[in-house]
Amino acid sequence: MGPIIYKVARIDGDYAHLTNTETGEDILVAMALLPYETDEGMVLRWENFEYSVEE
Repeated sequence: MGPIIYKVARIDGDYAHLTNTETGEDILVAMALLPYETDEGMVLRWENFEYSVEE
């Protein structure tokens, strides 16, 4: 299974709403699990149980 690409749809307190760019599925993730610089509109890569900012 390859990486999954998400877009940060919105940040709601301690949680971020992420949208899978391929399927459109939304998930809710604790901000503590995301990179420090995460902000709305950013694109994140989930791979090997880690999130990173997609360049």
